Amino acid sequence: MKAFILSSSPRQNGNSAMLAEAVRDGLVAAGHDVAFVYANDALSSFLRDCRQCRRSDGECAIEDNFRTVFFEKFLPADGFIAATPIYWYGVSAQLKAFFDRSFCYYAASYPRSAEVIERMKGKRIGLVLSSEETFPMVSGGILSQMQEYARYTRGQFAGVVHGVGNARGDVARDPENPLGQARRFGETFFTRHVSDYQIDTPRRGRVWD
Repeated sequence: MKAFILSSSPRQNGNSAMLAEAVRDGLVAAGHDVAFVYANDALSSFLRDCRQCRRSDGECAIEDNFRTVFFEKFLPADGFIAATPIYWYGVSAQLKAFFDRSFCYYAASYPRSAEVIERMKGKRIGLVLSSEETFPMVSGGILSQMQEYARYTRGQFAGVVHGVGNARGDVARDPENPLGQARRFGETFFTRHVSDYQIDTPRRGRVWD
């Protein structure tokens, strides 16, 4: 399977990046094909008004690496893992910009939007977080956003790894061993049990055989 990991912290050696790298190691150990990108290497600008800056051929006029990453890393992937520190109880600006910028290519005004939409659908989605705060709902807003993204794109939200730390590398001292959890998350990412029940979902009496 193909996985795409986007590490969205501006610190490429920060805590969420370390967790993302551990997920990558787990995916590779399980035999999967992994593309790993730091968001700052792909994005130089936030979303603008597409009606004003879109090129005549329908392409985005912002000249950075977003298009390449979106078409060559994100769309071909069977699974997408987003890694972010928690900033003001939300995702990093870089991760939000990645989602926002994708609109340019699935909006009806893009000539191949139908093809892009089909390739966006059905991915398995994972989330990697780091925060200084341990309050249980510190990640509540982000979890809700990612679950809604999975629902909107008819994907499957496969789960989250959350490590606690502040200074660079601090997450390695977290006694809950989030780096080990992250590696295991990568190893099982495409095989782990995922459920999102609705009232009419067929259910067995047991979850595990």
